Amino acid sequence: MSENSKHIQTREDGGVVEAKLLDRHILDELIIQQIGEELDSIIRDASSANLVLNFEDVEHLSSSALGLLITLNSRLQDRSGGLCLIHIADPIADVFRITRLDKVLRSEPDFAAARAVLLDGE
Repeated sequence: MSENSKHIQTREDGGVVEAKLLDRHILDELIIQQIGEELDSIIRDASSANLVLNFEDVEHLSSSALGLLITLNSRLQDRSGGLCLIHIADPIADVFRITRLDKVLRSEPDFAAARAVLLDGE
């Protein structure tokens, strides 16, 4: 990963930005707001509107964090891009299934698969 901020580490690879969330517990409203601001900055500054959000280190999310993901997905789609989530822990994946967000937010096992989906539309 190349660029760092307080809550997110980013890198760009062939037209897709990977943003790795660094917090294990994304529960606090202030942290969620800061992550949202960092993601807004990443989207604004990126040459691509395709974003892979890496959850490798994340163990817990609040409902506010889920709302942030929905908003982020809409913003990227408005820019003719897309969002794909990777490395989702089973408990978080279960929440996505229960809330039916798995029908709205795409997830893949790793960056290569997510990149292919975003660039090829598969």
